[in-house]
Amino acid sequence: MIYVVEVTSPGKANAWFAFDREDFSRKVRAAKEREGRVIFATTSPRQLLEAAGLTPASPEAEAGNGPIFELAEKYGWDTDLYRADDLLGEGVYDPEPVSEFEACVASLADGLHACRIYLSDESATDALYGDPFYQGREGFAAHMALRDQLIALEVISDDL
Repeated sequence: MIYVVEVTSPGKANAWFAFDREDFSRKVRAAKEREGRVIFATTSPRQLLEAAGLTPASPEAEAGNGPIFELAEKYGWDTDLYRADDLLGEGVYDPEPVSEFEACVASLADGLHACRIYLSDESATDALYGDPFYQGREGFAAHMALRDQLIALEVISDDL
């Protein structure tokens, strides 16, 4: 299981879970995708041009697609490029591999006061009782959100 604690503002938090990285990515995409923003994509300059119905040999191709031709000149027409607006910057294509999970983590954290992600029952439980983030007045709402999530999934028992 993956556990997520979102602090939307001081004193306001919610927690949720995902079964695995694929489920996590699906949930983040459903919640955060909006028109014009790309959470995660892989493509090549050739594929970008083909999406516009053109090929590099088309006479009119370069006229309205200068940025694609710049990418092709820099990286080659068939090089896989990664785009993750919240991780790399809006509209940035990079040949350095980025995982969909990393891109979704960056997208999820965007706009939150704080965010914690735990990749196992054990790490979430350890953090609940040992991470200073959950201590004191400031961490109470986040502590309770994660605690309630762990109880709901029967990872810990309700000891109150």
